[in-house]
Amino acid sequence: MNKGQRNFRLGSGNKKAMKEKKVKFDNSSNPVGSAVSISSAIGLASIPSHNFLKFQFPTCISEKSLVKDEEKAERFVKKQTTPNHDDGTDNACKPPKPGVPKVGKNCSLFIEIEIVFFSIQFYKFITGFAFSASKERERATKDAEEGIEGGRKDDAEEVGGKRGTRTNTNMEVESSESKTIKRRVGLLYDDRMCKHHTPDGDHHPENPYRIKAIWNKLQKAGIPRRCVVLNAKEAEDKYILSVHSKNHVNLIRNVSTKQFDLRRNRIASNFNSIYLNEGSSEAAYLAAGSVIEVADRVAKGELNSAFAVVRPPGHHAEQDEAMGFCLYNNVAIAASFLLNERPMFLLFSSVLTTPLLICILQPELGINKILIVDWDVHHGNGTQKMFWKDPRVLFFSVHRHEFGTFYPANDDGFYTMIGEGPGAGYNINVPWENGRCGDADYLAVWDHILLPVAKEFVPDIIIVSAGFDAVVGTLMLKQVHTFFLMNKMHKIHNSVILETAAGDPLGGCRVTPYGYSVMLNKLMGFAQGKIVLALEGGYNLESISNSVLACMEVLLEHKPISGSSEAYPFESTWRVIQAVRHKLSAFWPTLADELPTKLTSQKAPPPHMISSSDSEDEYEKTPDVVLENLEAVLQDVIEPLSKLKVEDGHAIVATESAPWRSELSKVDVWYASFGSNMWKPRFLCYIQGGQVEGMKKACSGSMDRNPPKETLWKTFPHRLFFGRNSTRTWGPGGVAFLNPESNVQEKAYLCLNRITLEQFNDVLRQENVATDEKDFPFLDITALNSSADKKSISVEALKKDWYHNVVYLGKERNIPILTITCSPLDFERFKSGEFPLRVPAVEYANTLIRGLVEGEQLSEKEAMAYIHEASTKKL
Repeated sequence: MNKGQRNFRLGSGNKKAMKEKKVKFDNSSNPVGSAVSISSAIGLASIPSHNFLKFQFPTCISEKSLVKDEEKAERFVKKQTTPNHDDGTDNACKPPKPGVPKVGKNCSLFIEIEIVFFSIQFYKFITGFAFSASKERERATKDAEEGIEGGRKDDAEEVGGKRGTRTNTNMEVESSESKTIKRRVGLLYDDRMCKHHTPDGDHHPENPYRIKAIWNKLQKAGIPRRCVVLNAKEAEDKYILSVHSKNHVNLIRNVSTKQFDLRRNRIASNFNSIYLNEGSSEAAYLAAGSVIEVADRVAKGELNSAFAVVRPPGHHAEQDEAMGFCLYNNVAIAASFLLNERPMFLLFSSVLTTPLLICILQPELGINKILIVDWDVHHGNGTQKMFWKDPRVLFFSVHRHEFGTFYPANDDGFYTMIGEGPGAGYNINVPWENGRCGDADYLAVWDHILLPVAKEFVPDIIIVSAGFDAVVGTLMLKQVHTFFLMNKMHKIHNSVILETAAGDPLGGCRVTPYGYSVMLNKLMGFAQGKIVLALEGGYNLESISNSVLACMEVLLEHKPISGSSEAYPFESTWRVIQAVRHKLSAFWPTLADELPTKLTSQKAPPPHMISSSDSEDEYEKTPDVVLENLEAVLQDVIEPLSKLKVEDGHAIVATESAPWRSELSKVDVWYASFGSNMWKPRFLCYIQGGQVEGMKKACSGSMDRNPPKETLWKTFPHRLFFGRNSTRTWGPGGVAFLNPESNVQEKAYLCLNRITLEQFNDVLRQENVATDEKDFPFLDITALNSSADKKSISVEALKKDWYHNVVYLGKERNIPILTITCSPLDFERFKSGEFPLRVPAVEYANTLIRGLVEGEQLSEKEAMAYIHEASTKKL
């Protein structure tokens, strides 16, 4: 029996209606095929009123689902009408007389199913007017959703963060020559998600202005007028519980209530990079529910695709833990909903003299396989773990990893993490080894990993964790009043130079809005274009707004925005691509072939790596992206600028040695170390360059590589503690800080190395994220002389970094003792939980222990106890 024909044995109180029917079933010609075929098979004559059949049809059912449903119905009827023996004879059951069901050795019960129709309209729906009726219903539903009263409205509300008025988007638009099919694209935004913000109003990268900026940009571009603008909905707990624990759901549901007012900040401090306030619960439920809403509508076919502009983001949130600005995992909740929560209709049937029978049919949404693409610059650790063993979900993440030192700073995002059990091979990680990756790198991954695997996987729908924190800055012209050419020492007044605005403050990559549009457009070829985008990260307001706008144009027009990308991928990109392909080739044969050398030989120069500072973690500030051939560009603007040497966005002078170095090399200071620099081999890395065991990155060293003139130890009344989640130098784990304020009840061991003030400036530079610019002292002799009175000096050029505060601790043999730590304000932020406290990693802690032991200050046991107390004692 083929898909087009189905036989049903059905009884009726009328002999004519009891005849066996053979029904032609064609889904392509009738959009409500199962209803028509069933009603035709049953017949419409002589229907007793005491039996009934009830249907509740979903708004969209796929052909696959209809065929599956009919097979279920046929098996149900066949089971009731098949002889319960297998003697090879054709002993078909004869229909029993009405009211006298007969059951014998060679016969089974012959069920008669009879229907009562309650109106002519229902009859028309089944027999011929179903399609027009369903269209009317769809239009009425759409009108109700859009809040249209008294006719269609075509105007939007004013820009300014307000929701736009719903507009009528027709599927067909008449042209002078022909009809053009327009895509129905959903767009969801709600101001209520802006209620989630820092409790004290301090600036934070994940703030309400992110989605306000996006909405304003879309409004100005007229995007809402071309979309179906949807209402945000709060998620139900039962859907959230499919991926999160009950304890976690209870916490997020209640944490914004008054009973949590006094302990909300303390609760937030227990999580990794989380803040909470009175609006956090509502925003979290709206974000999760909104992604469910748009995903459900796209899955049903009501929309072709959709974008949910939501916050807080979600892909870091794990089953029992909020982290990385994420409270609920919005994408994971929506994916679980599509796979596990299906619409249902019940078939009620009765037999003349038997009890009521209930047959439950569950037509699926047609969603059996989901591709989740996470292009946020950070690894989607939470989403990965939630589908780790699930072969129905292909999870793909491309992200900065840097061997586990970039947030979330663990090994979860490495390419060897491929899933487990039945989910093995369905988890794909592409971990960048460095920052600065751009369009060429991402598109190479699309072409040689993601798209070939997606073609084999054949997803039913695609959900994009759309973080835009890998975005590049925007090119602009900047008016400069004066600019010093330090090598010539002359001025250029009111000169205009090209400058690249800072990109994302957390990401450090160089993807353009054009690049995002191409990546999305390549995905449109799968799943019949059923794509849902949910906003994740992205913290440069202008850049994320432009990127979202570019993606909306792709959803609406099915083509990327205008632009070009002519650069080649980095060598490290090809290396990662080949490693991923090799690891997954056993699961995806399409990845088994080696990439041709001619292809992989096309590569960009390696990215310049900035310092290996302990100050670099998830809050690191990436230098401005530098224009290639900047000198050539500037030459056309003004000739003298072409003589500058440009490194990492800074113009410096290529001289043998700056005058300040000679002056500061004659002045000695004691540099007091309380962290890993207490161990001499580790401190010498800052002087002579190199690295010791446990360090992930090497130090560049100082200009003057002479070792310290002498070393001694002292104790000071200051508190040692450990904070931050990770560093580029040491990877995951906290690093040492000293409370800049003294406290007689505290005691800290410090190793004093006598070095020059020139060397101290080089150490200060390496402790932070400044570039290797050699021509400017952070602490000159004037500042040094004033340090005794000020007690501490916050270096203005390093204020965005962690170790920007130079603290004066007194004198030893009339030589100043200086240490480098956080500012008093930063210490209060550590104390309040705004900045994370974290125990140190084993490798890092071992350097402190070795320094204390080899410096003959403590025994190994005492040193371990000292470190343990400092990392666990409350501030």
